[in-house]
Amino acid sequence: MCKWDNRITFIHLTHVYNMSNLLSYDEYQDKVKNLKTAEDVNSFVRDLVGPVLQEMLEAEMTNHVGYEKHSPVGDHTGNSRNGYSEKNLRTGFGPSKIQVPRDRNGSFEPLAVKKYQTTTSDIEERIISMYAKGMTTRDIHEHMHQIYGVEISAGMVSAITDKVLPLIQEWQNRPLCPLYAIVYLDGVHFKVHESGKIVNKCAYTALGIDDEGRKELLGLWTYGGGEGAKFWLQVLSEIKSRGVEDILICCVDGLKGFSDAIQTIYPNTVIQQCIIHQVRNTMKYLPHKHKDKFCADLRTIYTAPTESAGYEALQKVKEKWPMYQIYLKSWEDKWAELSPFYSYPHEIRRIIYTTNAVESLHHQLRKVTKTTTIFPHDEALTKLLWLAQ
Repeated sequence: MCKWDNRITFIHLTHVYNMSNLLSYDEYQDKVKNLKTAEDVNSFVRDLVGPVLQEMLEAEMTNHVGYEKHSPVGDHTGNSRNGYSEKNLRTGFGPSKIQVPRDRNGSFEPLAVKKYQTTTSDIEERIISMYAKGMTTRDIHEHMHQIYGVEISAGMVSAITDKVLPLIQEWQNRPLCPLYAIVYLDGVHFKVHESGKIVNKCAYTALGIDDEGRKELLGLWTYGGGEGAKFWLQVLSEIKSRGVEDILICCVDGLKGFSDAIQTIYPNTVIQQCIIHQVRNTMKYLPHKHKDKFCADLRTIYTAPTESAGYEALQKVKEKWPMYQIYLKSWEDKWAELSPFYSYPHEIRRIIYTTNAVESLHHQLRKVTKTTTIFPHDEALTKLLWLAQ
């Protein structure tokens, strides 16, 4: 680009700045040459933001009313300029004061700075990004003040992040695939303020694998109290109403009543209880001195090549450890839902004999929410979980 092209470019870029500050091109060049630090650059750009936005708003108003400012063409047109309203805008370079033009009919809807907007979209995106990473409202306030010189209150952070709520609602109600090969159902618990007290809330998650092997979180549901089969019935009913006609395999933990809830909505679905949960529950009350050997014997059950071999291994464990038969009784009682994975190839067994897939998702949610021990309300919890997934 030649010298004159550069000059034209700079004239366009600094047109607004020069108008409002009476700087010549040479004076502007001197200012640029004297920029020595990042803070100097930030301050210089901050001084440009307000005038540039002001010029954009003026251009929008001219386009809206159909004539230039002070032009007689606007006489008796039915609408005209009607002064300004002052607005303090928070931008990525710091605070900036602008004058938003008004029209007499009140029909002017600016795009550069929308009505009721007090921060630029860049600031909002940064706040939402920080919120999604688990930063508290206090952390966000301090960060924005130290880095950008912008004062963002906790209420403003909440108001900005509330803008994702319509997106969450749309996502939660979106149509789903008619068939899922595998669906993992599980819940993760959080503490939330409700009616002046702290209550436990369960975030119900349904993670699906479609017929092409792609993972998809089908939805997030927040409900008070512990995880319950009755609420899972509502979740499955909603999933069906959103287009899921059938599920081949449901992988679940040992929650009482879970199977009945699933088969009420999807009677042909194969239910696979999580083997890892079963092992943990079996080992829970064993003396420490026997845990390693007993756990190794349990492994012979779920690593057997066939269902009959697995059941035979279970009987051998019972014979070897007669003092712990009470802990092994649940294996026989639940065998119909613990054993379906034997019918599938090794590659399929690995992904259905445990609910690790959804627990990995929960681990990610826990990492993001660990800085917030108690959520102020359900919406705050829902926003963060949706942004984190």
